[in-house]
Amino acid sequence: MKEIKRLSIEACCILRKDVKDALQRALKEEESEIAREVLETLIENARIAQESMIPICQDCGLTTVFVEAGREVRIVGDLYEAINEGVRQGYKEGCLRTSVVEEPLFLRKNTKDNTPAFIHCEIVSGEKLRLTVMPKGAGSDNSSALKMLNPSEGVEGVKNFVVEVVSRADANPCPPIIVGVGIGGSFDTVAIQAKKALLRPVGESNPSSSLAKLENEILDEINKLKIGPAGLGGKVTALGVAIETEACHMASLPVAINISCHALRSASVTL
Repeated sequence: MKEIKRLSIEACCILRKDVKDALQRALKEEESEIAREVLETLIENARIAQESMIPICQDCGLTTVFVEAGREVRIVGDLYEAINEGVRQGYKEGCLRTSVVEEPLFLRKNTKDNTPAFIHCEIVSGEKLRLTVMPKGAGSDNSSALKMLNPSEGVEGVKNFVVEVVSRADANPCPPIIVGVGIGGSFDTVAIQAKKALLRPVGESNPSSSLAKLENEILDEINKLKIGPAGLGGKVTALGVAIETEACHMASLPVAINISCHALRSASVTL
């Protein structure tokens, strides 16, 4: 609970080093004067947020928590309740904006503590517990998409769908963006893969040479859109593209795109 509370605050206030480094690289590559001004502002905003421990963005998002539990780990008590209590305390003590409504369609009443968290558990080897807190705002999640492609559409179908989604989103997800892509699995798992892809350090390629090549090709096509930082035009629309895949049915080709704004936030701890 204490670690989740700490991670909830840190993730909202301290921008990941890989994202800050990616913004610095973008500043060197960008040619548009106004786009460079936007990037400089984003970098300065991240510095002030970290030094003052105030949120990088006013939208402190829904809280997704990824849990990797070693097979030898013994958990006493209710893990889900402990995680939610940590989120509850973190958002209160960190003065973070709460964004969760308990019923999505009719009442839409704010829970006032940003719970429930959205928890994904995975059993892995070992005797450690790894927790990753990922707050994500609506601007970028609302621009995300999922589609069940026909396998015959292949690589080009995947590329076209990703670029189409980014183009349609335009400035709404607060570019420069980072694009997580999930391929394979099933309707219910491919979106999780897309979100998990955003946990990979920006600029780090998929170990598969074929997927790494596809990541670069999609990134190039996205940046040709010239949406640019804050949607004001420029060379850098996206800082990176990360693809994760898993097995799927032979008649399916699920593809999910989870877009993150420039404030790609997450924080992890291994216990």
